[in-house]
Amino acid sequence: MAKSSTKKSVRYRQSPVITFLVVAAVIFICVTSIVRATSLHTKSKQLAETEKTMELKVEEAKQEQANLDAQEKYMQTNEYIEDVAKDKLGLVKPDELVIRPAE
Repeated sequence: MAKSSTKKSVRYRQSPVITFLVVAAVIFICVTSIVRATSLHTKSKQLAETEKTMELKVEEAKQEQANLDAQEKYMQTNEYIEDVAKDKLGLVKPDELVIRPAE
């Protein structure tokens, strides 16, 4: 018991090599984190740009779909049938006169 009361405070001296390795490891981790963050930020910008492009394509596709729906609806009317008969088949109604330009 006498020994425990007379214990001296022992200070351990760290080796400069260990200190250097710890500092190097911390610097390496910091640099790696910065490089990774920069890479992720660039990738995020690219994905945001791709998202905008895809949203524009979706809007264009919706507009095209609306146009096709309107065209389909028009193609089911009598007016469309008459237009095709006049333009492509050269048919006319009995009370119409056909005027052709002189060649």
